[in-house]
Amino acid sequence: MSQPYKGFVPLTRSEYETLTHLLSRLLSTEHAPVIIPGEAILGIEAVAAGISAPGRTIVNVVTGPYGSLFGRWLERGGATVIEVKVPFDEVVPAEEVAAAIERYKPSAVSFVQAEVVTGGSNPAEEIIKIARAHKLITVSDSVSAVGGEALPVDEWGVDFVAIGAQKALAGPNGISAVSVSPRGWKFLESNAYAPRNSILSLLDLKPSGKGTAPVRVPPNIPTLEARALISALTAIESEGLEQVIKRHERAAASAIAGIQALGLEPWQKDNKTYSTLTTTVRISGEEKLHIDHPIGIVAPGDGELFGQLLRINHFGANASLSGVEEAVATIAALLNQDHEQAVQAVRLVWGK
Repeated sequence: MSQPYKGFVPLTRSEYETLTHLLSRLLSTEHAPVIIPGEAILGIEAVAAGISAPGRTIVNVVTGPYGSLFGRWLERGGATVIEVKVPFDEVVPAEEVAAAIERYKPSAVSFVQAEVVTGGSNPAEEIIKIARAHKLITVSDSVSAVGGEALPVDEWGVDFVAIGAQKALAGPNGISAVSVSPRGWKFLESNAYAPRNSILSLLDLKPSGKGTAPVRVPPNIPTLEARALISALTAIESEGLEQVIKRHERAAASAIAGIQALGLEPWQKDNKTYSTLTTTVRISGEEKLHIDHPIGIVAPGDGELFGQLLRINHFGANASLSGVEEAVATIAALLNQDHEQAVQAVRLVWGK
């Protein structure tokens, strides 16, 4: 006789504290992050809503669609947005950010650390260093970068960092986090236009003081996603964050070797700016590569990039030799080429 269904066991306070500590260690910060009860786009929009206000000028770096979207959210909140934009097959030079800061005297700088849509990675540490020299608030959309690139939050002094679990961390997409520095909290609290009693209110989700255990688990935290994230972060610690990042670096370098062996070129122009999360392939003139839907981890370009590039999404569990091999073989098949030479190029680079 089957046992009666007893329902889900609610998330315990101990589990919640474990999740908070795991996130803090992942980000190398002593400050407890805000746990966001939804996909990371919610946390990013909440940051925009919390910091934007009439009278505030914010320099916003645009190297892909998410940077553009963040800028629109800032404008919606009344901020004056100074856009530093480059073509989507490039990343922003740090000196352009510095020039915009000198000219417009903003209160904050925002940027996307790693662009999975375009396959580029912005010079995050340099941008933050420049902004900090001018005593500006810094905002980093690191949803894709976390786990695939270095992100020592306290060491760099970044004030707002939005992260997600579904990319390099190989975790769930139904829960995310925003790291906020003490300066960041003061910036939020000084904004009379910051949302309150809203799903976009970071202030309503502010953790208790350092070292103080929560009185209870916030009721809006999704239980199953929280447990899945604990498992994913525990696996990251078991492998070692440094090793996880190196695995992503090997996947990217191997994918580049594979597509070049097929006679293709990366979408990003500068090999020093390739993202470790995705390799984007320029497909101009290659009608055979104009796919409408993903094939394994090979995906078409999003939005305005459709028909211009393909993405190899070698992040998370797919940051592996087999993942890259399969992706390169898929592209070879689309080109009606034998894949063996390209796969061998992948293996040679992976083994270095």
